Amino acid sequence: MATVAELLIEGQARLRASGSESPRLDAELLLGHVIGLERTAIIAHPTAAVGDGAAAQYREAIARREAGEPVAYIRGLKEFFGLAFSVDRRALIPRPETERLVELAEAEIVARLTAAPRPAGAPPIEVVDIGTGSGVAAIALAAALSKRGMLHEVRLLATDVSQDAIALARENAVAHAVADRIDFAVADLLPGAVGQFEVVLANLPYVRGDAMAGLPRATSFEPRLALDGGLDGLSVIGRLLERLPSDLARDGVALLEIGGDQGEAIVAEVARRLPGWSCRVELDLGHLPRVARVEREARP
Repeated sequence: MATVAELLIEGQARLRASGSESPRLDAELLLGHVIGLERTAIIAHPTAAVGDGAAAQYREAIARREAGEPVAYIRGLKEFFGLAFSVDRRALIPRPETERLVELAEAEIVARLTAAPRPAGAPPIEVVDIGTGSGVAAIALAAALSKRGMLHEVRLLATDVSQDAIALARENAVAHAVADRIDFAVADLLPGAVGQFEVVLANLPYVRGDAMAGLPRATSFEPRLALDGGLDGLSVIGRLLERLPSDLARDGVALLEIGGDQGEAIVAEVARRLPGWSCRVELDLGHLPRVARVEREARP
């Protein structure tokens, strides 16, 4: 039987030759997935023997990664906001940058709930996550609010144009015990006649059409619909901006994830489509533009 170290060396060599950007990490994650151990445990026991069956499964996983398939799809899960989510080809793999969107949405909702006592019987804060994909933003937000004891004061809707993505999102909501607090709908942006929302969060496609071909090979396994943002990368986001006057409450806020090079472009797009509205761009941990905060008028 091969040892952990021997299999990792073999896997790293194959992945390096195939052009993987992170051959060592990929090999460790895949071996840990096959054996059922955390990556740290794999690293800590290099001389441990691995059964022939597990070694064969590992080599199959390495072959899939050699072909470009993302590690998250091979493992069937991805960590996001401290939670583990099921992922597959039905939806985009969650990116760490999107955690900033959830942080800002949580802060906005908490501020609204704590700014003044809410009268008994007051309606919940209406929140919508547009382009939910595998549901990570809505579910992570619900989990965070639940920890604060505030989830009962919020009504969440999650939408996606893909029926398959919505099915995956529902599965993840059940797994995280928040399925009863989130409504899901298949819709192009928003269903008709759903009322107005105090908080809108959206992670819509924002990759420029001419940049699609230059994306890492792994993205070819993900739904193109979830990546391609049209000629300037803002065509889908622009359609949502057009809906905000009717679907965003008077004092509502829209939080829109954008590409790291779209800070100036989104400000210009909001000014063009929504005269008199304000747009402030929030940065991510890498100090890149990441979330556009759009509202009817600037707050002090």
